[in-house]
Amino acid sequence: MGYEEVYVARQPIFNRKQNVVAYELLFRSGFTNAYEALDGDQATTDVINNSFLLLGMETLTGGKRAFVNFTANSIINNIPSLLPPEMIVVEILEDVFPDANIIDACKKLKSKGYLLVLDDFVFQPVYEPLIELADIIKVDFLSTSRKERLELIQRLQKYPVKFLAEKVETHEEFQLALQDGFSYFQGFFFSKPLVMSCKSLPEYKVNHLHILQEINRPELEFNKIEDIIKRDVSLSYKLLKFINSPMFGFRNRISSLRQALTLLGQIELTKWISLIALKNVATDKPGELILGSLIRARFAETLASVTMPHQKAANAFLMGLFSHIDALLDRSLQDILEEISLEEEIKQALLEKEHNQFYLLYKLIKSYEAGEWEVHSSYVGELGIQERDVLKAYRDSLRWAHDLLMVS
Repeated sequence: MGYEEVYVARQPIFNRKQNVVAYELLFRSGFTNAYEALDGDQATTDVINNSFLLLGMETLTGGKRAFVNFTANSIINNIPSLLPPEMIVVEILEDVFPDANIIDACKKLKSKGYLLVLDDFVFQPVYEPLIELADIIKVDFLSTSRKERLELIQRLQKYPVKFLAEKVETHEEFQLALQDGFSYFQGFFFSKPLVMSCKSLPEYKVNHLHILQEINRPELEFNKIEDIIKRDVSLSYKLLKFINSPMFGFRNRISSLRQALTLLGQIELTKWISLIALKNVATDKPGELILGSLIRARFAETLASVTMPHQKAANAFLMGLFSHIDALLDRSLQDILEEISLEEEIKQALLEKEHNQFYLLYKLIKSYEAGEWEVHSSYVGELGIQERDVLKAYRDSLRWAHDLLMVS
Protein backbone atom coordinates (compact mmCIF):
# COMPACT_ATOMS: atom_id res chain seq x y z
CA MET A 1 0.00 0.00 0.00
CA GLY A 2 1.55 3.32 -1.05
CA TYR A 3 1.91 6.27 1.26
CA GLU A 4 -0.41 8.45 -0.81
CA GLU A 5 -3.24 5.89 -0.47
CA VAL A 6 -3.69 6.32 3.27
CA TYR A 7 -6.21 8.98 4.22
CA VAL A 8 -6.77 9.87 7.83
CA ALA A 9 -8.74 12.58 9.62
CA ARG A 10 -9.19 13.10 13.33
CA GLN A 11 -11.95 14.06 15.74
CA PRO A 12 -11.19 15.44 19.21
CA ILE A 13 -12.34 13.72 22.41
CA PHE A 14 -12.94 16.05 25.35
CA ASN A 15 -13.09 15.63 29.11
CA ARG A 16 -15.66 17.31 31.35
CA LYS A 17 -13.68 20.59 31.30
CA GLN A 18 -13.72 20.63 27.48
CA ASN A 19 -9.99 19.92 27.28
CA VAL A 20 -8.89 17.59 24.50
CA VAL A 21 -7.58 14.32 25.94
CA ALA A 22 -7.37 12.22 22.74
CA TYR A 23 -8.32 12.08 19.07
CA GLU A 24 -10.22 9.39 17.23
CA LEU A 25 -8.53 8.67 13.91
CA LEU A 26 -10.82 8.14 10.93
CA PHE A 27 -9.22 6.13 8.13
CA ARG A 28 -10.28 6.17 4.54
CA SER A 29 -9.14 2.58 4.23
CA GLY A 30 -10.76 1.56 7.50
CA PHE A 31 -9.82 -1.71 9.08
CA THR A 32 -13.14 -3.24 8.03
CA ASN A 33 -12.38 -2.63 4.35
CA ALA A 34 -8.76 -3.67 4.79
CA TYR A 35 -9.82 -7.18 5.77
CA GLU A 36 -11.41 -7.73 2.38
CA ALA A 37 -7.85 -8.09 1.12
CA LEU A 38 -6.41 -11.59 0.71
CA ASP A 39 -3.95 -10.91 3.49
CA GLY A 40 -5.98 -8.85 5.95
CA ASP A 41 -3.29 -8.71 8.62
CA GLN A 42 -0.75 -7.32 6.16
CA ALA A 43 -3.26 -4.73 4.90
CA THR A 44 -3.92 -3.54 8.44
CA THR A 45 -0.22 -3.49 9.23
CA ASP A 46 0.33 -1.29 6.17
CA VAL A 47 -2.38 1.14 7.29
CA ILE A 48 -0.81 1.41 10.75
CA ASN A 49 2.72 1.79 9.39
CA ASN A 50 1.77 4.42 6.86
CA SER A 51 -0.52 6.38 9.15
CA PHE A 52 1.54 6.35 12.31
CA LEU A 53 5.07 6.10 11.02
CA LEU A 54 4.94 8.04 7.76
CA LEU A 55 2.39 10.66 8.84
CA GLY A 56 3.74 10.74 12.39
CA MET A 57 1.80 10.54 15.64
CA GLU A 58 3.07 13.92 16.82
CA THR A 59 1.56 15.44 13.68
CA LEU A 60 -1.69 13.48 13.89
CA THR A 61 -2.51 13.91 17.56
CA GLY A 62 -0.10 16.48 18.99
CA GLY A 63 1.22 13.85 21.40
CA LYS A 64 -2.23 12.85 22.70
CA ARG A 65 -3.57 9.32 22.53
CA ALA A 66 -5.28 8.04 19.38
CA PHE A 67 -8.52 6.05 19.47
CA VAL A 68 -8.22 3.47 16.68
CA ASN A 69 -10.90 0.99 15.53
CA PHE A 70 -9.92 -2.67 15.41
CA THR A 71 -11.86 -5.63 14.03
CA ALA A 72 -12.02 -9.09 15.60
CA ASN A 73 -9.34 -10.49 13.30
CA SER A 74 -6.89 -7.66 14.05
CA ILE A 75 -7.42 -8.06 17.81
CA ILE A 76 -6.91 -11.85 17.71
CA ASN A 77 -3.76 -11.38 15.65
CA ASN A 78 -2.42 -8.84 18.16
CA ILE A 79 -2.20 -6.01 15.60
CA PRO A 80 -2.68 -3.24 18.26
CA SER A 81 0.64 -4.24 19.85
CA LEU A 82 2.44 -2.85 16.80
CA LEU A 83 2.08 0.49 18.60
CA PRO A 84 2.99 1.35 22.20
CA PRO A 85 0.13 1.35 24.77
CA GLU A 86 0.74 4.99 25.71
CA MET A 87 0.12 5.98 22.09
CA ILE A 88 -3.22 4.34 21.23
CA VAL A 89 -6.55 3.34 22.69
CA VAL A 90 -7.92 0.08 21.30
CA GLU A 91 -11.47 0.67 20.11
CA ILE A 92 -13.39 -2.59 19.71
CA LEU A 93 -16.05 -2.34 17.00
CA GLU A 94 -19.66 -3.14 17.88
CA ASP A 95 -19.77 -6.20 15.60
CA VAL A 96 -16.94 -7.97 17.46
CA PHE A 97 -18.41 -11.02 19.16
CA PRO A 98 -16.81 -11.74 22.55
CA ASP A 99 -15.85 -15.38 22.05
CA ALA A 100 -13.02 -17.08 23.94
CA ASN A 101 -10.36 -15.97 21.43
CA ILE A 102 -11.40 -12.30 21.65
CA ILE A 103 -11.55 -12.33 25.46
CA ASP A 104 -8.13 -13.98 25.67
CA ALA A 105 -6.60 -11.45 23.21
CA CYS A 106 -8.14 -8.53 25.13
CA LYS A 107 -6.77 -9.83 28.43
CA LYS A 108 -3.29 -9.93 26.88
CA LEU A 109 -3.67 -6.33 25.63
CA LYS A 110 -4.83 -5.21 29.08
CA SER A 111 -1.85 -6.92 30.72
CA LYS A 112 0.44 -4.91 28.44
CA GLY A 113 -1.18 -1.63 29.50
CA TYR A 114 -3.56 -0.93 26.60
CA LEU A 115 -6.82 0.90 27.24
CA LEU A 116 -9.89 -0.82 25.76
CA VAL A 117 -12.99 0.97 24.48
CA LEU A 118 -16.28 -0.62 23.43
CA ASP A 119 -17.71 1.26 20.45
CA ASP A 120 -21.44 2.03 19.86
CA PHE A 121 -22.33 -0.05 22.89
CA VAL A 122 -25.75 -1.60 23.46
CA PHE A 123 -25.96 -3.94 26.47
CA GLN A 124 -26.40 -7.67 26.04
CA PRO A 125 -25.46 -10.20 28.77
CA VAL A 126 -23.07 -11.97 26.40
CA TYR A 127 -20.84 -8.85 26.45
CA GLU A 128 -20.21 -8.95 30.21
CA PRO A 129 -16.73 -10.55 29.88
CA LEU A 130 -15.73 -7.64 27.61
CA ILE A 131 -17.31 -5.07 29.93
CA GLU A 132 -15.15 -6.39 32.76
CA LEU A 133 -12.05 -5.61 30.69
CA ALA A 134 -13.21 -2.30 29.22
CA ASP A 135 -11.92 1.08 30.39
CA ILE A 136 -14.39 3.20 28.41
CA ILE A 137 -17.79 2.53 26.85
CA LYS A 138 -18.95 4.71 23.96
CA VAL A 139 -22.64 5.56 23.70
CA ASP A 140 -24.17 7.05 20.56
CA PHE A 141 -26.21 10.12 21.56
CA LEU A 142 -28.06 10.25 18.25
CA SER A 143 -29.39 6.70 18.31
CA THR A 144 -30.27 6.33 22.03
CA SER A 145 -32.85 7.96 24.27
CA ARG A 146 -31.94 9.52 27.59
CA LYS A 147 -33.86 6.74 29.35
CA GLU A 148 -31.77 4.09 27.59
CA ARG A 149 -28.51 5.89 28.44
CA LEU A 150 -29.39 6.28 32.14
CA GLU A 151 -30.45 2.63 32.36
CA LEU A 152 -27.14 1.57 30.82
CA ILE A 153 -25.07 3.66 33.25
CA GLN A 154 -27.12 2.34 36.17
CA ARG A 155 -26.78 -1.27 35.00
CA LEU A 156 -22.98 -1.02 34.64
CA GLN A 157 -22.22 0.96 37.80
CA LYS A 158 -20.60 -2.10 39.42
CA TYR A 159 -17.92 -2.08 36.70
CA PRO A 160 -14.97 0.38 36.84
CA VAL A 161 -15.75 1.83 33.40
CA LYS A 162 -16.13 5.41 32.24
CA PHE A 163 -18.62 6.52 29.61
CA LEU A 164 -17.98 8.48 26.43
CA ALA A 165 -20.88 10.29 24.73
CA GLU A 166 -20.32 10.37 20.97
CA LYS A 167 -22.17 12.33 18.28
CA VAL A 168 -22.89 15.13 20.75
CA GLU A 169 -23.98 17.87 18.37
CA THR A 170 -25.28 20.70 20.58
CA HIS A 171 -24.38 22.41 23.86
CA GLU A 172 -27.72 21.24 25.27
CA GLU A 173 -26.70 17.62 24.61
CA PHE A 174 -23.28 18.27 26.14
CA GLN A 175 -24.90 19.66 29.31
CA LEU A 176 -27.24 16.67 29.44
CA ALA A 177 -24.34 14.25 29.11
CA LEU A 178 -22.50 16.10 31.90
CA GLN A 179 -25.53 15.78 34.18
CA ASP A 180 -25.92 12.09 33.39
CA GLY A 181 -22.35 11.26 34.43
CA PHE A 182 -20.46 10.91 31.16
CA SER A 183 -16.71 11.49 31.49
CA TYR A 184 -15.75 12.04 27.83
CA PHE A 185 -17.44 13.68 24.85
CA GLN A 186 -17.08 13.53 21.09
CA GLY A 187 -18.98 15.50 18.46
CA PHE A 188 -19.34 18.94 16.95
CA PHE A 189 -20.99 20.65 19.95
CA PHE A 190 -17.80 22.64 20.65
CA SER A 191 -17.72 24.17 17.16
CA LYS A 192 -21.22 25.64 17.22
CA PRO A 193 -22.31 28.84 18.99
CA LEU A 194 -24.24 28.71 22.23
CA VAL A 195 -27.79 29.97 21.92
CA MET A 196 -27.59 33.04 24.13
CA SER A 197 -29.66 36.07 24.92
CA CYS A 198 -28.46 39.20 23.13
CA LYS A 199 -25.78 40.27 25.60
CA SER A 200 -23.11 42.79 24.68
CA LEU A 201 -19.59 41.51 24.10
CA PRO A 202 -16.93 42.21 26.76
CA GLU A 203 -14.80 45.26 25.96
CA TYR A 204 -11.62 43.25 25.24
CA LYS A 205 -13.50 41.16 22.67
CA VAL A 206 -14.89 44.31 21.06
CA ASN A 207 -11.33 45.70 20.77
CA HIS A 208 -10.01 42.59 19.08
CA LEU A 209 -13.05 42.36 16.84
CA HIS A 210 -12.21 45.90 15.72
CA ILE A 211 -8.66 44.78 14.95
CA LEU A 212 -10.08 41.92 12.88
CA GLN A 213 -12.27 44.40 11.00
CA GLU A 214 -9.40 46.83 10.40
CA ILE A 215 -6.79 44.29 9.38
CA ASN A 216 -9.01 42.68 6.73
CA ARG A 217 -9.96 45.80 4.85
CA PRO A 218 -9.12 45.38 1.14
CA GLU A 219 -7.54 48.87 0.95
CA LEU A 220 -5.37 48.41 4.04
CA GLU A 221 -1.86 49.83 3.73
CA PHE A 222 1.37 48.62 5.29
CA ASN A 223 1.72 51.79 7.42
CA LYS A 224 -1.72 51.23 8.93
CA ILE A 225 -0.75 47.69 9.91
CA GLU A 226 2.33 49.09 11.63
CA ASP A 227 0.17 51.62 13.51
CA ILE A 228 -2.19 48.86 14.71
CA ILE A 229 0.74 46.87 16.10
CA LYS A 230 2.40 49.89 17.71
CA ARG A 231 -0.83 50.75 19.54
CA ASP A 232 -0.87 47.33 21.22
CA VAL A 233 2.20 46.51 23.34
CA SER A 234 1.30 42.83 23.55
CA LEU A 235 1.06 42.62 19.74
CA SER A 236 4.52 44.18 19.38
CA TYR A 237 5.98 41.74 21.90
CA LYS A 238 4.29 38.74 20.30
CA LEU A 239 5.42 39.77 16.81
CA LEU A 240 9.08 39.94 17.84
CA LYS A 241 8.76 36.61 19.67
CA PHE A 242 7.14 35.10 16.58
CA ILE A 243 9.70 36.37 14.07
CA ASN A 244 12.56 35.08 16.27
CA SER A 245 11.01 31.61 16.67
CA PRO A 246 12.54 28.47 15.08
CA MET A 247 9.78 28.61 12.42
CA PHE A 248 11.85 31.26 10.60
CA GLY A 249 15.40 30.32 11.59
CA PHE A 250 16.98 33.75 11.18
CA ARG A 251 20.64 33.71 12.24
CA ASN A 252 20.58 37.15 13.84
CA ARG A 253 17.96 38.18 16.38
CA ILE A 254 15.33 40.57 15.00
CA SER A 255 14.82 43.41 17.49
CA SER A 256 13.30 46.09 15.25
CA LEU A 257 9.53 46.17 14.77
CA ARG A 258 9.91 47.67 11.29
CA GLN A 259 12.37 44.94 10.32
CA ALA A 260 9.99 42.25 11.57
CA LEU A 261 7.14 43.80 9.58
CA THR A 262 9.24 43.99 6.43
CA LEU A 263 10.43 40.40 6.76
CA LEU A 264 6.88 39.09 7.14
CA GLY A 265 5.25 41.17 4.40
CA GLN A 266 1.68 42.45 4.26
CA ILE A 267 -0.17 39.21 3.51
CA GLU A 268 1.61 37.19 6.20
CA LEU A 269 1.22 40.07 8.69
CA THR A 270 -2.51 40.25 8.04
CA LYS A 271 -2.81 36.53 8.68
CA TRP A 272 -0.70 36.67 11.84
CA ILE A 273 -2.56 39.62 13.41
CA SER A 274 -5.88 37.97 12.56
CA LEU A 275 -4.68 34.88 14.41
CA ILE A 276 -3.58 36.81 17.52
CA ALA A 277 -6.84 38.77 17.62
CA LEU A 278 -8.82 35.56 17.19
CA LYS A 279 -6.89 33.89 20.03
CA ASN A 280 -7.66 36.85 22.30
CA VAL A 281 -11.34 36.66 21.37
CA ALA A 282 -11.29 32.97 22.31
CA THR A 283 -9.80 33.15 25.81
CA ASP A 284 -12.86 31.50 27.39
CA LYS A 285 -13.30 28.84 24.70
CA PRO A 286 -11.82 25.35 24.16
CA GLY A 287 -8.35 25.58 22.63
CA GLU A 288 -9.49 23.09 20.00
CA LEU A 289 -11.57 25.84 18.38
CA ILE A 290 -8.49 27.96 17.66
CA LEU A 291 -6.45 24.92 16.65
CA GLY A 292 -9.26 23.82 14.33
CA SER A 293 -9.47 27.33 12.85
CA LEU A 294 -5.72 27.33 12.18
CA ILE A 295 -5.77 23.88 10.59
CA ARG A 296 -8.65 24.90 8.35
CA ALA A 297 -6.92 28.17 7.43
CA ARG A 298 -3.67 26.52 6.37
CA PHE A 299 -5.51 23.59 4.76
CA ALA A 300 -7.66 25.97 2.68
CA GLU A 301 -4.71 28.18 1.72
CA THR A 302 -2.57 25.23 0.63
CA LEU A 303 -5.31 23.69 -1.49
CA ALA A 304 -6.31 27.07 -2.96
CA SER A 305 -2.72 27.72 -4.01
CA VAL A 306 -3.01 24.74 -6.37
CA THR A 307 -6.06 26.06 -8.24
CA MET A 308 -6.36 29.80 -7.51
CA PRO A 309 -4.27 32.98 -7.93
CA HIS A 310 -2.02 34.08 -5.04
CA GLN A 311 -4.44 36.61 -3.53
CA LYS A 312 -7.27 34.07 -3.65
CA ALA A 313 -5.13 31.67 -1.63
CA ALA A 314 -4.65 34.36 1.02
CA ASN A 315 -8.44 34.84 1.08
CA ALA A 316 -8.87 31.09 1.51
CA PHE A 317 -6.66 31.31 4.61
CA LEU A 318 -8.97 33.94 6.10
CA MET A 319 -12.01 31.83 5.24
CA GLY A 320 -10.62 28.95 7.27
CA LEU A 321 -9.52 31.22 10.09
CA PHE A 322 -13.00 32.73 10.45
CA SER A 323 -14.89 29.46 10.03
CA HIS A 324 -15.45 29.06 13.80
CA ILE A 325 -15.95 32.77 14.59
CA ASP A 326 -19.64 32.27 15.47
CA ALA A 327 -18.73 29.70 18.14
CA LEU A 328 -15.92 31.91 19.45
CA LEU A 329 -18.20 34.92 19.87
CA ASP A 330 -21.48 33.08 20.55
CA ARG A 331 -23.23 35.16 17.94
CA SER A 332 -24.81 34.34 14.59
CA LEU A 333 -22.36 34.05 11.71
CA GLN A 334 -24.54 36.31 9.59
CA ASP A 335 -24.29 39.18 12.12
CA ILE A 336 -20.52 38.83 12.58
CA LEU A 337 -19.78 38.74 8.86
CA GLU A 338 -21.76 41.93 8.35
CA GLU A 339 -19.30 43.65 10.71
CA ILE A 340 -16.06 42.31 9.19
CA SER A 341 -14.58 43.40 5.86
CA LEU A 342 -14.05 40.08 4.16
CA GLU A 343 -14.43 39.47 0.43
CA GLU A 344 -18.07 38.82 -0.43
CA GLU A 345 -17.36 35.40 -1.96
CA ILE A 346 -15.75 34.28 1.32
CA LYS A 347 -18.77 35.44 3.30
CA GLN A 348 -21.11 33.59 0.95
CA ALA A 349 -18.97 30.44 1.25
CA LEU A 350 -18.97 30.54 5.07
CA LEU A 351 -22.74 31.03 5.06
CA GLU A 352 -22.95 28.20 2.49
CA LYS A 353 -25.17 30.35 0.30
CA GLU A 354 -23.25 30.53 -2.98
CA HIS A 355 -21.79 27.64 -4.97
CA ASN A 356 -18.43 29.31 -5.67
CA GLN A 357 -14.87 27.95 -5.49
CA PHE A 358 -14.50 28.96 -1.84
CA TYR A 359 -17.74 27.17 -1.00
CA LEU A 360 -16.45 23.98 -2.65
CA LEU A 361 -13.18 24.32 -0.73
CA TYR A 362 -15.00 24.87 2.56
CA LYS A 363 -17.21 21.82 2.02
CA LEU A 364 -14.20 19.72 1.00
CA ILE A 365 -12.46 20.63 4.26
CA LYS A 366 -15.51 19.96 6.45
CA SER A 367 -16.20 16.59 4.81
CA TYR A 368 -12.54 15.59 5.24
CA GLU A 369 -12.64 16.49 8.95
CA ALA A 370 -15.78 14.38 9.41
CA GLY A 371 -14.32 11.41 7.54
CA GLU A 372 -17.18 11.57 5.02
CA TRP A 373 -14.96 10.17 2.30
CA GLU A 374 -17.45 9.76 -0.55
CA VAL A 375 -18.76 13.32 -0.17
CA HIS A 376 -15.20 14.57 0.18
CA SER A 377 -14.15 12.87 -3.07
CA SER A 378 -16.95 14.61 -4.98
CA TYR A 379 -15.63 18.03 -3.90
CA VAL A 380 -12.08 17.02 -4.77
CA GLY A 381 -13.35 16.18 -8.25
CA GLU A 382 -15.24 19.45 -8.64
CA LEU A 383 -12.19 21.49 -7.66
CA GLY A 384 -9.85 19.47 -9.85
CA ILE A 385 -7.41 18.78 -7.01
CA GLN A 386 -5.28 15.64 -6.75
CA GLU A 387 -6.25 13.46 -3.78
CA ARG A 388 -2.60 13.02 -2.77
CA ASP A 389 -2.31 16.82 -2.55
CA VAL A 390 -5.23 16.89 -0.09
CA LEU A 391 -3.58 14.34 2.20
CA LYS A 392 -0.25 16.19 2.11
CA ALA A 393 -1.97 19.53 2.74
CA TYR A 394 -3.86 18.13 5.74
CA ARG A 395 -0.76 16.57 7.27
CA ASP A 396 1.27 19.77 6.79
CA SER A 397 -1.60 21.88 8.18
CA LEU A 398 -1.71 19.84 11.38
CA ARG A 399 2.01 20.27 11.91
CA TRP A 400 1.97 23.98 11.01
CA ALA A 401 -0.98 24.76 13.30
CA HIS A 402 0.56 22.96 16.30
CA ASP A 403 3.89 24.75 15.73
CA LEU A 404 2.23 28.13 15.34
CA LEU A 405 0.28 27.83 18.57
CA MET A 406 3.55 27.12 20.37
CA VAL A 407 5.07 30.46 19.32
CA SER A 408 2.09 32.81 19.05
